[in-house]
Amino acid sequence: MLIFKSVLPAWAAFAFFSSVDAILQDKIVTITRTSIFVTCPTTSASSLIHSTSVPTPQSPSSNIPPDISGTFPASVRQSSNFNSGIPTLSIPTLSTSELGSGHSTVSKSSNYCENTPTSRQCWGNYSIDTDWYSTVPDTGVTREYWLSIENTTLAPDGYERYTLTFNGTIPGPAIIADWGDNLIIHVVNNLQHNGTSIHWHGLRQLGSSEYDGVPGVTQCPIAPGGTMTYRFRATQYGSTWYHSHFSLQYADGLFGPLILNGPATANYDEDLGLLFLSDWSHTSAFSLWDSARAAGPPSLDGGLVNGTNTYNCSASVDPNCVGGGKKFETVFVPGKRYRIRLINVAIEGHFQFSIDGHNLTVIANDLVPIVPYETNSIVIGEGQRYDLIVEANAEPGDYWLRSGWQAACAANQNADDMTGIIRYDASSTVDPVTTSDITITSNCADEPLSNLVPHLAMNVGNFSEVTQETLSFVFESYFMWTINSSSLYMNWSDPTTLRVVNNQSTFPTEYNVVSVEQTNPSDEWTVYVIKDESGIGLSHPIHLHGHDFWVIGQAEGAFDLATSELNLVNPPRRDVASLPANGYLAIAFKKDNPGAWIMHCHIAWHASEGLGLQFVESPSQITMALADKEAFEDTCVKWDAYTPTEIYLQDDSGV
Repeated sequence: MLIFKSVLPAWAAFAFFSSVDAILQDKIVTITRTSIFVTCPTTSASSLIHSTSVPTPQSPSSNIPPDISGTFPASVRQSSNFNSGIPTLSIPTLSTSELGSGHSTVSKSSNYCENTPTSRQCWGNYSIDTDWYSTVPDTGVTREYWLSIENTTLAPDGYERYTLTFNGTIPGPAIIADWGDNLIIHVVNNLQHNGTSIHWHGLRQLGSSEYDGVPGVTQCPIAPGGTMTYRFRATQYGSTWYHSHFSLQYADGLFGPLILNGPATANYDEDLGLLFLSDWSHTSAFSLWDSARAAGPPSLDGGLVNGTNTYNCSASVDPNCVGGGKKFETVFVPGKRYRIRLINVAIEGHFQFSIDGHNLTVIANDLVPIVPYETNSIVIGEGQRYDLIVEANAEPGDYWLRSGWQAACAANQNADDMTGIIRYDASSTVDPVTTSDITITSNCADEPLSNLVPHLAMNVGNFSEVTQETLSFVFESYFMWTINSSSLYMNWSDPTTLRVVNNQSTFPTEYNVVSVEQTNPSDEWTVYVIKDESGIGLSHPIHLHGHDFWVIGQAEGAFDLATSELNLVNPPRRDVASLPANGYLAIAFKKDNPGAWIMHCHIAWHASEGLGLQFVESPSQITMALADKEAFEDTCVKWDAYTPTEIYLQDDSGV
């Protein structure tokens, strides 16, 4: 088995990336031992950023594992302010399946096909046609990472503020693995006064539901100074992210890129990794929470493109407006095709992404490869991902990359400035003069369902009932969303998963539990419809943990089971889909993953205001290995020991 360990800060990787790749190739191809530790860079190559001012790489002797008692050694914890230079691109090359003949634990079948720029549909003995829900490559590789959660003062757009970070940067370091790899991720909570937990967005966590990372659902929070090790297998492939699921923490910067390499439905030359689009406030989300829940979400100060942007401080007397922000930039080589993994990590914001003078070929939504289609812009809701291929076929020059803030969906004080730059000449420093021919829509919905055709066709099978529930709200001490008249509220000290494992079959009303059981062999599917009867007129990006779901209905207006059209034949599959304002979202998923799975709105304010529920699926089959249960209970014991001294008490849903 190959084991890769990653402890380097994000910026350090690029300076020696080629040499590391050569070392990896040698180790992977020639290794004959049963286990090896190889130090891999946690580079933000996968998040499209590194600093052009790169420090001297650390020596191998300094790449030591952290002291898991609570902090990292100084040599590991150091990090660079990502605004110290113009952000540029580099390419993640840690795919063991793409390194020549592959590692020695895999034997080649007669159908073996190497993944190359002209054969992206291939993946060794597997391919884009492999059913990843039932088949997972046995790579024999374990990748091991360390993440430190820290209070950090940064100026992502030139305005200095308190942030929450992984390893000192926004976004956090890239976690990269191949389809079928095992992941071990050690998380150290170096916050002084808050718990935390980490969710691996979109991953099914098949057989590892206790590592889904939701406080009050699948774990107790990690107490300040505490640690938790997450262990799971990459049974899917594609583009996603990891983020805190503790209250509003990810809104203050606690997120990072997660790339699972695998086949694709179209060819490309270079993978440029994840490109994060976000809104951004100069005030902590926690400071805005009381006003948000009492008077509605505030208009934030601006936005970031991959963790960076420029804010005009020229006339400001605010000492925190220090300037020095940078536009995101990358350089295209004429004729090359680039893969960009687009993701919306906004607190509340819808984007219509585009690049002046270039078309986009869409090849995946969330973690599902789709039949490619071409467009000049793409609409992306909170928590969603789209994999795009962009061909560098424009007249050489400088072009604006536009987040495309949709003002009809949420307000923002600097919506037009959420931009980056595509250059064809690396020496150019001028701002582009290009204009956009895109009309930003007022439709806060998803891409048309007809565009999102899964490559691997799957129909919805047998189901015995359709569960219908209603979204509304109450205003008591503050605004709360309700599903079937109940607002979600999780007790961090009493997680659902532990209740189930300890054979408790009842749950508090505010846990919003929906039971999912297979009552007979032919009752394989759950069909769930959520209807917006709030009258408020907002759309909601609904995210389900533990499953891809089939989007079988999505429309404005009332739902009627007898007359509303439901598509059961290869409908779009994904893990985040929009509930239209004053409309309905109908989803289906297979009852094949026992666990406690939360479903919630991915607008951060709304999740904190209780817009969520839990599916407790096949509880008699939810089990933990003894070591995993002991670790689970130890996290809870440490959390309970901390709570008597807790300064900031829970004042939202908890998720």
